[in-house]
Amino acid sequence: MNSKSETDEASRGREASSSNNNSTPNNIAEEQSQPVLCLNPVSGSTQDIMKRAAKELIERYFYQLLEGCGNPNCDNEYCASSQKAKKLTANEAAAVAIKLAEKKEALLCDRHPNKVPRTDTNNCDSNSSTCETSNKKVKKTSSNQKTDTLSENKEQEDSQDSGPLTEERMRELCDECLQSQSAQKLLWALGSAFRQPHVLAQSFRRQINENEPKPESDVKKDKESKAMCSSSDPDKDIDSVTGPEFDAASCHRAFLYLAKVPSKHYNSVLVSALETLALHLKIDLEISKKISMEDVVNCFVIAFEIPDIGCSDYLEVALPTLCHAVEYLPIKAQARLARLWSEYCKESLRHILEALQQLITLRVVSTNYSRIYQVQDDECVTKATKLMKIVYYANMLAGEVEQNPQQEEAVVITNQLDPLGDALHDLLPLSSMKTSKQSLPEDPLAVELKINSLDVRKPYLPFEEFYNEPLSDSIEMDIDFASYKTDVNSATKFAFLNYPFILTAATKSLGLYYENRIRMYSERRVSLLHAVVGAAPPMPFLRLRVRRSHIIADALVELEMIAMERALDLKKQLMVEFEGEQGVDEGGVSKEFFQLIVEEIFNPDYGMFTQQPDSHTVWFNPTSFETEAQFTLIGIVLGLAIYNNIILAVNFPMVVYRKLMGRKGSFEDLADWNPSLYNGLKDMLDYCGDDLEEVYYQTFRICYKDVFGNNLFHDLKDEGDSLFVTQANKREFVDLYADFLLNKSVETQFRAFRRGFVMVTDESPLSALFRPEEIETLVCGSKNFDFNELEKSTEYDGGYTAESRIIKDFWCIVHNLCIVEKRKLLQFTTGSDRVPVGGLSYLKLVIARNGPDSDRLPTAHTCFNVLLLPEYESRDKLRDRLMKAISYSKGFGML
Repeated sequence: MNSKSETDEASRGREASSSNNNSTPNNIAEEQSQPVLCLNPVSGSTQDIMKRAAKELIERYFYQLLEGCGNPNCDNEYCASSQKAKKLTANEAAAVAIKLAEKKEALLCDRHPNKVPRTDTNNCDSNSSTCETSNKKVKKTSSNQKTDTLSENKEQEDSQDSGPLTEERMRELCDECLQSQSAQKLLWALGSAFRQPHVLAQSFRRQINENEPKPESDVKKDKESKAMCSSSDPDKDIDSVTGPEFDAASCHRAFLYLAKVPSKHYNSVLVSALETLALHLKIDLEISKKISMEDVVNCFVIAFEIPDIGCSDYLEVALPTLCHAVEYLPIKAQARLARLWSEYCKESLRHILEALQQLITLRVVSTNYSRIYQVQDDECVTKATKLMKIVYYANMLAGEVEQNPQQEEAVVITNQLDPLGDALHDLLPLSSMKTSKQSLPEDPLAVELKINSLDVRKPYLPFEEFYNEPLSDSIEMDIDFASYKTDVNSATKFAFLNYPFILTAATKSLGLYYENRIRMYSERRVSLLHAVVGAAPPMPFLRLRVRRSHIIADALVELEMIAMERALDLKKQLMVEFEGEQGVDEGGVSKEFFQLIVEEIFNPDYGMFTQQPDSHTVWFNPTSFETEAQFTLIGIVLGLAIYNNIILAVNFPMVVYRKLMGRKGSFEDLADWNPSLYNGLKDMLDYCGDDLEEVYYQTFRICYKDVFGNNLFHDLKDEGDSLFVTQANKREFVDLYADFLLNKSVETQFRAFRRGFVMVTDESPLSALFRPEEIETLVCGSKNFDFNELEKSTEYDGGYTAESRIIKDFWCIVHNLCIVEKRKLLQFTTGSDRVPVGGLSYLKLVIARNGPDSDRLPTAHTCFNVLLLPEYESRDKLRDRLMKAISYSKGFGML
């Protein structure tokens, strides 16, 4: 019933089982004696034989192309040991091997003694003794009994070294290598295990005490495993062979033993084996799907435990291929990998993260990117970033995660109908980018793991260690932002904004800037359309006309009118005009407006906010006489500052930004809000004595002060004055205390404040890109006053250069100023005394020549960060004029 093609396949199978085409019968018998597959001869069909033979033939071609036969004098052009052969990658070698197997044109080399034949012996570990016994019977047909004995001994030794790795075996092999200075057995054990995923997946299993009786279910599984090994289908899914649970701790200890061996002994073999492993896993995940996801994940865990994964050899070859294979893991498998790393491999997280950071940095620094070939096109960088996301979530799971956090009540903004605007978007869309009105999709991995960065009080590694500054500096944010805003279903390019953990806050703020500017442009088009059809007068900008003497009243009244009539106008570009003053607002006037309004609003005399003496922060006044509308307008001001890229001099505690992101305050937030109170409550929680009631003498009635210093009392529970705090209820007391101070006592004020903030930022990707700490930086700016960075980034105009005498004198004077005077200088030149996100290197200051020596004071265009400096004749005169200018300039002289 076999066709001619089937006969050819069978003959090729016989060729694959021999060492070369001219092998002797004895050699053929010896090759067939190797435990290649555990096949029951009775049940094996011709089709199975051909299938296995073709598979083995392709595999032999693959390893011959990739690693060679080991003979330095080889002249086979299809062998890596030959000088004629081309260097191939694993993928290229696999493709060529398939072609050679189909054409039957290339010869297979004799295997060199130093090269060990690769077989699938470990597909049948549970019945290896039966297979070996069967194979030994074939060996007895040899004419030379002495040769047979030596071959049997070598086969037993090789079979012993080719099984799954264990901690004890690794220790023995490493000790033997150190003592004998021979790494042959160690290399064979590592190479054979790491090249075969099904073998590596069975490595480092938790040992089971053989003296203990096995449950009936385990006995049944063992019988099924043995039956499978002798089944007629050699390609049956090995996932059914279940074994003891993976022991991550044993794996970690085993590689600590390996770290004691000089890496030169095993690096090359292990790099090659890891590349092969990654190729097998990628093919299995993408095509064959024979290995269970649990075993695949175990392979990745073991691979990343290698101590030298961050060394140069691994960075160039092994690590990129592993990153490429991890990309094919489904979401559930990625989540399992993150959980394993977080629960059992915490110590390895830094090791893995540093290796990935090094890979990305080296790639970015050594590659010349352009507008044609950008970093988003570099698969080595993008795939490492995708793997880093799994490490990022594992890092959060391994840290201190708040359980069952309370959510802030959702803010509902009434959708305002704008038929003309909607029609314009339909007829004249800005681009193929999705509109801001579409909600941002949640990260599926975060959904699977049920974790959010807001819930992580303290990650295992600081979030800042995930930043990659060389990468952040090399990204063309306009292009990355366009890819980020492209609809997910039609996205064709990688966007780093989808992986915000790797980008610095300064880089992400640029992406937010593009988002806000596009929104402003969209609202401007709508206003022009309204004017064209006569529906409303043209209002392309959000104009505020205020008086300096009544800045709070005027600003709040105008913003309230805009919020009531058409809240969408809040998303237009802000233009501020001070009544009675000339000048066009190109940014500088808005900066001054926000500075003045913040100084008055957060003044304790105004009564809306109180000062926290311990933390030097401001907090909502729970007994304020102001209306909710005024707190709403304060939230609008904060949202407008972020929306218009303006830094404010506000000092909110971190809990405010967490609450703005949707999480209520809890006990841990008291550490930043009121350190003294937090430490006292923490001592109570840590107190273990039975006399807590007598020591603290605290009831569930608390006392706090209003803005006037009057004592106010509140019962955390009914009849709280008669209920004392004990060891049994102290946790409840602490949680209720924090909840009252941070949430309930200011619920009305904060709800109104958050509503105003959301009115401006509801369509912004703010919460998707930034953590609360980064939002604080967006609002308040950086705290790093490094004027050396400012000097390096400053540009010169009008004849000045960095080598001009007056410029050198200027920086000499500036570097000797105190921090207060430096703030005044920033205020004078830029309109704000705050440092921009990322530091002073992101502040583009321009110093221009303003004529020859004179008695005039320096002037500044704050809208453009330009300092006009006459060429004074001496340093003393420059110092005198500069100090007068920055000390008495408030309210005039800034344009």
